[in-house]
Amino acid sequence: MLEEGFGRRILGVRYHREGKNMSTKTEYVNLSVSDGTSMRAFVAHPEGTPRAGLLVFQEAFGVNGHIRDVTERFAREGYLCISPELFHRTAPGLEAGYTNFAEVMPHMQALTDAGLAADIQAAYGWLKNGEAKNLPVGATGYCMGGRTAIHAALTVPIDCAVSYYGGGIAPGGMFPSLSDRLKDLKAPTLFFWGGLDTHIPQEAVQAVTSALTAAKKDYVNVVFSMADHGFFCDARASYNAVAAKQAWALTLEFFKLHLAGAAKKADA
Repeated sequence: MLEEGFGRRILGVRYHREGKNMSTKTEYVNLSVSDGTSMRAFVAHPEGTPRAGLLVFQEAFGVNGHIRDVTERFAREGYLCISPELFHRTAPGLEAGYTNFAEVMPHMQALTDAGLAADIQAAYGWLKNGEAKNLPVGATGYCMGGRTAIHAALTVPIDCAVSYYGGGIAPGGMFPSLSDRLKDLKAPTLFFWGGLDTHIPQEAVQAVTSALTAAKKDYVNVVFSMADHGFFCDARASYNAVAAKQAWALTLEFFKLHLAGAAKKADA
């Protein structure tokens, strides 16, 4: 039920301006989730009327400075963005260092698909009960958030999803595989992977694309042969500036086609 979970309390607002005519407003909001928990989310508002809504899902290290920065970057492109704290049940507000995987592991292991579905519904509902009420909505995510973006496309009626190195979509990961559910996708999807990623071997990538192809789904698959896991994050040792720049451009074009384009069709 999407009616649940949209109680909103503004926890803080910041205004940013870049260049002559470009600004964003950021805030934290508290969302009531259908399982009775409360989830904080970081929100970035674009200047003027949003072109679409966007769910931005965190890496394993929380809604940290990098994820907040990415969320604001999308807002500067015209999207109303919300990034929910998916560890809110076990570690509200967690921001771990990129070398401290041991700290985040227990919280990743505590996640369930049912809980994530409830979190997705709460964040999606916040968008659709606010400024994105009559706008298309997309999703993107990184690392575990890449899987969550695809989970979102299977949970709520979003218009497209972009997954960056989403571990656990294929069998063999920490999370239950989504492979058997990919046949139920309704939205076009864009996948990014690193060819040097030992966390997600190419066999796993092939399992995802084979399932999508067999189900005749609309998808784009991109492998950067010289990039590793986490290549988009400039706070990680695996950052690859060339791959990140190309992936960003492809992501914006994908959203322009499937979100901004959908909004124009709705207005026509």
